[in-house]
Amino acid sequence: MSNESSAIDLRTILRSDLLASVVVFLVALPLCMGIAIASGAPPAAGLVTGIVGGLVVGFIAGAPLQVSGPAAGLSVIVWELIQTHGYSALGWVVLVGGAVQIVAGLIGFGRWFRAVSPAVIHGMLAGIGILIFASQFHVMVDDAPRGSGLANLVAIPEAIIKGYTPTEDSVHFHAAMIGLFTLAVLVAWKIVVPGRLKAVPPPLAAVVFGTAVASFMELELLRVDVPANMLDAITFPTVDSLTTLGWGVLGTGFALAFIASAETLLCASAVDKMHTGPRAKYDKELAAQGVGNMICGALGALPMTGVIVRSSANVEAGGKTRASAILHGGWLLLFCVGMPFVLREIPTSVLAAVLVYTGYKLVNVAALRGIAKLGRAEVGIYAATVIGIVAVDLLTGVVAGIALSLARILYDMANLEVDIRAAEDGIHHDMFLSGSATVVSLPKLAATLEDLPSDMKLNVHMDRLDYIDHACLDLLINWEKQHEAMGGSLSIDWEGLQARFGNREMHPKRTDAVEGRPTASSGA
Repeated sequence: MSNESSAIDLRTILRSDLLASVVVFLVALPLCMGIAIASGAPPAAGLVTGIVGGLVVGFIAGAPLQVSGPAAGLSVIVWELIQTHGYSALGWVVLVGGAVQIVAGLIGFGRWFRAVSPAVIHGMLAGIGILIFASQFHVMVDDAPRGSGLANLVAIPEAIIKGYTPTEDSVHFHAAMIGLFTLAVLVAWKIVVPGRLKAVPPPLAAVVFGTAVASFMELELLRVDVPANMLDAITFPTVDSLTTLGWGVLGTGFALAFIASAETLLCASAVDKMHTGPRAKYDKELAAQGVGNMICGALGALPMTGVIVRSSANVEAGGKTRASAILHGGWLLLFCVGMPFVLREIPTSVLAAVLVYTGYKLVNVAALRGIAKLGRAEVGIYAATVIGIVAVDLLTGVVAGIALSLARILYDMANLEVDIRAAEDGIHHDMFLSGSATVVSLPKLAATLEDLPSDMKLNVHMDRLDYIDHACLDLLINWEKQHEAMGGSLSIDWEGLQARFGNREMHPKRTDAVEGRPTASSGA
């Protein structure tokens, strides 16, 4: 009976995964090509990455319901690399990035990548979203993006004028019309369409309707360039391109690995919250991503990460096991091999409109509100990350955000407030400590104690402290000995302190038993 029940459960799971894989495939198809275009790479390069993400990473992933493929978050760094060194250099950088991820996963760095401040992560996504929005706005009107993120932002009014003003010898007006129509379908799809049609992914619906309208009106627009033979999309790294990169391949590879890993593990953590199945194994997932990126690098394809849009679609469609992610890669391969002529009918302005909307969604206002609740310092870190990415480049923005996060930690460690007040009896005094009493703030505490009168009867209150380390505890214990010898007294609620901060050896009975001092709280 149990075997029969297991067989039924297996069939149910496979049926759910089969349906989910089709949904994920339909979401991934337009995004793979659109992200490739946003990265300055051939659309087929994004499709190859999606196929590898399903058929290879899907089998070995540590997060079974997470879907891997080309990510909008990496399009900026890839675009800058291609503009600077050419497309042939991409493979080497992705190879190095993949190798770094494998090593990081094997030595257990997966969980440490998750320690990046949420303000930096969301700032990174918002900065990338702004850059994607600005660059693809120009592509949406069949115009070329400018040389930098700021230039793209500044030139948006020019793109609006080109798209708004029809001329006989220009395709900008028709491209803008199709792009706006695609955006309208994206925004309205879930709201307007009835019943079961809501199951159709909005990006797919937008691409299908945008392409159909452009074809029906016989508009002369730029269209997706996909080779008839997918093997032609493979570009193996060459020695000449490595020579051109030089040692810069290491720095760019490490940067790519860091950003890809942070985005992947952030996605894995988010996907874990969407389902009740197996939890993600972060080190295994990181190593699996490294394997996938090394294969993509060897094939000259785009780098990959775990991607939240496709992963959430997988969970929402009922995916139960890794089979859904694997099968989606198989559908991509079959479609690209069997029907590349369909892809060549898609206008680039349609895919650009999908990415304009994607860029807008990456600037997550709800996430910013959550960060604002954590304080102005976190908002400052978020803003610095966004500004650095948009004004300079992706790596500069992320490094600036991390540097400010570390500075914030150091400030918190050194931020100790000491407030001394006279008690009502006029004899005792109360010292209130707030903030963090660490070795960094120890000089301030020591200077305050040294300035107190030798005969003062002092009660120390630590209920406002966020943290206290052994260096400050030892300072208080040693100062107590000297102070009592000079006629003063010191009172500390050691029991309450130990109960609050755990089982660290801070109680004086452990420290002073050898010397025969009282084992309870001392003081007047």
